[in-house]
Order: sequence, then structure tokens, then C-alpha cells
Amino acid sequence: MILDGKALAKKTEVELRERVAQLKSRTGQTPILATILVGGDPASATYVKMKGNACRRVGMDSKREFMPEDTTTEQLLDKIDELNQDENVHGILLQHPVPSQINERLCFDQISIKKDVDGVTCHGFGRMSMGEIAYGSATPAGIMRLLSHYDVSIEGKHAVVVGRSPILGKPMAMMLLAANATVTICHSRTKDLKDHVLRADIVVGAVGKPEFIKGEWIKPGAVIVDAGYHPGGVGDVELEKAVNKCSAYTPVPGGVGPMTIALLMEQTVQAAEKSFSD
Repeated sequence: MILDGKALAKKTEVELRERVAQLKSRTGQTPILATILVGGDPASATYVKMKGNACRRVGMDSKREFMPEDTTTEQLLDKIDELNQDENVHGILLQHPVPSQINERLCFDQISIKKDVDGVTCHGFGRMSMGEIAYGSATPAGIMRLLSHYDVSIEGKHAVVVGRSPILGKPMAMMLLAANATVTICHSRTKDLKDHVLRADIVVGAVGKPEFIKGEWIKPGAVIVDAGYHPGGVGDVELEKAVNKCSAYTPVPGGVGPMTIALLMEQTVQAAEKSFSD
């Protein structure tokens, strides 16, 4: 079974268009996502453009903030504060990665939890991990939505997450745990990684290395979720050698990526709805 993120993202956008239209009709205001891009990285610029296009598709506005490569941590913190205080902005996204001279974690955590629609703050992660209301990190939240839509059983299953980044691997593990999976977190330095993956009912590739997880490591009937994307259209999993024995998988591209943007849009709409009801 193909876990078609592209199709589900389109369906989600249809639903969001209706919610945005109702919000505009009721309040006369439009949800706005502010995106901050620091420096001229072409891939990051493309991602920001894609998010702006998605905003337009659902009837939202995007506020783009471009800052130069030599921006300091203090300058970026000031920009985030400005957006935190702007009542017309409902969500803030700081495009990752930022230039090396910037303290990225400090800047992520400067984002108001009410506007942390990408789920990148320590406060948001902590609340999510404790089962409290918070906006989840967009990629793992999109993965959970995808698994739910296709009725992939999680409860009682052994899930192996390969990757431990603060905005993907770690929140992914916490979300699976909250869904009653038994979770193992692995990474590039895990010993006997093959043995861990071979025991997995659900494998999440989130390590950021092309085809790092070999097809022969996937046990028959396992579910593969590949959150990686690399030149040549390959992910973190050697999918070609595993597709015939797994029970379900996310294609690369067209699996996890579209759901990341869909959940970012949905959480921005949620933030706007909440701000107008407060």
C-alpha cells in the first residue's frame, strides 16, 4: 500500500480552504503565516516559496521576511519579537538551517508558543511530550496524520525511528509513544543498527543520509515511513529493495513532504481561529 501524502495533502487543503473562508466571513480577517529566511540558500528559498504558494492555495496570506547572510542572533531575535507582537500574524516559521553564526535554538525558542505553528520550541515539545495541547512539529505531525488516514495500526507495534533531530526524530518518537507504540530511537552511531531495524513493525527514516537504511534490513510486512529527500529523488531508506516486502510505504517524493506543508497550514489556521476566539 502506498501512503500517498500528495493526495492527502490536497484533501487537507480543500478542507482548510473552507475553514479559512468561514473565518474570513466571520471576522473579516485573513490568517497570516510569517516566514523568515536568513541568507540565500537556494533550497531554503525554494521551501519558503512552496509554503507561500500553499498559503495562497488555501486562501491565507504569507508575510515573507528576508534577512541577509550576516544577520546576527540579536537581529534575528528582534525580528521574531516584532512578529510575536504583530496581531495580524498568526504563525511564525523560521526556515532551517540558519547561518552558522546564529544561535538557532535560542531563536526558535523566541517564537511565541501561540504562534509556534511549526512546532520547533522547547516549550511546545515539552507540552506535546507530556500530552498537553501544543502545535506538533510539522513533519512528524504530518506523518501521524498520514498513518491515521490509511488506518496503519500503531498501538502495540514496535516502531524504530532512525534519527534524533529536535524537530523530527525526537518529536516523532514522542508522538508514536503517545499512540501506544513501543519506540526505539536509533541514529547514525547506533551499534547493530541492522538488528534494530529488522525487528521493527514501523520504520521511520529521519537520519538525513541518502539510502542509509538498507532494504535488506526491512522485515516482511513492515511499514516504511521515509522522511528523507536527497538529490536523485531518493530518501533515507533504500526503498527499491524493500518495496516488495513491506506492507505500506511513503513514496519519495510525494509521501512525507506534502504532509509537512499541509500540517503547517492547518496549524496556522488553528492558531488564527484561536486568536479570533480569544
